[in-house]
Amino acid sequence: MGIWNNLVNNLPEVAGPTQRKLGFREKLKWTMIILVIFFVLGLMPLFGLGENALQQFEFLSIVLGASFGSIISLGIGPLVTSSIVLQLLNGSGIVKFDLTQPEGKKLFQGVQKLLSVFFVIFEASIYVFMGGLAPSQSLIGQPVYFDIQLLLVFQLTLGGILIMFMDEVVSKWGFGSGISLFIAAGVSQSIFVQAFNPLPGPTGVAGVTYAAGAVPAIFQALAAGDPQTVFLKLSALISTVVVFLFVVYAQSMKVEVPLSFGRIRGHGIRWPLSFMYTSNIPVILVAALLANIQLWGKLLENWGRPFLGTFSTQGVPISGLVAWTQSVDVVQGAIQGSLTGADIFHSLGYLLIFMAGSLIFSVFWVQTAGMDAKSQASQMMASGLQIPGFRRDERVLERVLSRYIWPLTFMGGLTVGLLGAVADLTGALSRGTGILLAVMIVYKLYEEIAQQHMMDMSPMLRKFME
Repeated sequence: MGIWNNLVNNLPEVAGPTQRKLGFREKLKWTMIILVIFFVLGLMPLFGLGENALQQFEFLSIVLGASFGSIISLGIGPLVTSSIVLQLLNGSGIVKFDLTQPEGKKLFQGVQKLLSVFFVIFEASIYVFMGGLAPSQSLIGQPVYFDIQLLLVFQLTLGGILIMFMDEVVSKWGFGSGISLFIAAGVSQSIFVQAFNPLPGPTGVAGVTYAAGAVPAIFQALAAGDPQTVFLKLSALISTVVVFLFVVYAQSMKVEVPLSFGRIRGHGIRWPLSFMYTSNIPVILVAALLANIQLWGKLLENWGRPFLGTFSTQGVPISGLVAWTQSVDVVQGAIQGSLTGADIFHSLGYLLIFMAGSLIFSVFWVQTAGMDAKSQASQMMASGLQIPGFRRDERVLERVLSRYIWPLTFMGGLTVGLLGAVADLTGALSRGTGILLAVMIVYKLYEEIAQQHMMDMSPMLRKFME
């Protein structure tokens, strides 16, 4: 255990700020620097790459904060996977961490970092040796083929570790976390491209090639007298706006617990508990899990072992478990008249999978992130707060908070899963899950900035935030 503790406690990490509180400009500077580096790394192709069998998984790359074929092809996948595995182990009691103590939290973070490094190397090897990101087929059978495979694994490993440390920089020096930032950046870029891209896209029903962006395609379809394409593009735009509004409304719902300062009579506050208590974490974990299942399914199929299912030539899952991880565009099917009973049954299955997964991860996240009633009660007691009309006792405060936290955990997890699944099924731009994640991430960043930095930002920006 001594060697293990020394290893965990001496892992390389990004040094935190020495000052107690960073200013708005300092956090903004580091957030923008990391964001620029992220986009630059996404444009750096892998040296020696011949075949990119993963390029058709555009949405999966957005959810994973990746750019398949570049040095950051792994994205946040290893980080999220390690978080999921550790949460499952801790939540089931197989491996137990005392997250109420600083030593326990430090041990948990160290183990998670080690697990992330393991998954970086493991996923990099899997991507390359199972044909997802492979050297040119013309080199098969030559000694240099294996050398190029090792070079690709090294580049992917380097990119994965860079993402891990960039996440640390954002968490300690910027706004929010790097995982959330990378997802929001990828989704925002995808929405903008899918809405306004003027370059030619797929051929329409009348044999006319329209722009890839929904907005220019609508005007082109109107000019060509193609009402079906107009309705399809309009439905995608409307679904995007509706998902945006619903998520903002759900994010603004809160339950306020009245508290008072025990030593100062007549003074009290209201402790806000968001209806989506675990925020966007369950959706990130579920979306990343389903994305990993699809990636593994494709890699196994390339390897000649389609245990998780098979894909069409366009990369669409058509059988097995992977088929249930792919949503059906119900609105598009209804407009085109191609919606079948099997599609409706498939949509219900996808909805149940998403809601059940969000609920499970919501419960695990509350238990592992110090958001349970006991941890919150300890935090409130340390701040000198108590329930008005009750004696100052942590057990009393914990019992009262349990009446709110667990119902919010269950209902918030189910609701965010429902929103994510319905958004996917309606065919919104960049897929509904991406929009849901981006809106929740941006809204959470807004709340954090407004709460912590309203006084140290420029007057113009302060007026805009208000």
